Amino acid sequence: MVGWIDVARVAVAVNMLLLAGLVYVWGRNYYELRSKHTLGPLVFALFLFGENAFALYFYLLDPLLAEWFSTAVPDPAWQAMVVLHVLEAVGLAVLTWTTWD
Repeated sequence: MVGWIDVARVAVAVNMLLLAGLVYVWGRNYYELRSKHTLGPLVFALFLFGENAFALYFYLLDPLLAEWFSTAVPDPAWQAMVVLHVLEAVGLAVLTWTTWD
């Protein structure tokens, strides 16, 4: 059975992939246009990418917290965290779709 931490890890990794695509497009737009309207989404995506990278680090690599997350966090807390990560992934997927279209 897949645990809640595994679902959260996948959702965070998907978020990072979607954000990488957005950073690419918005970075290219900023490079060409040099406008604050293109800089804003780029900075937002970079900060959100950093937040997701931080979460993935804690879920996978941090020796203390990775063990704690995978064994001691109760299911209701995991369910809430997974819902947030999945909702973020859906929102980013829609944003990526509209940006690349």
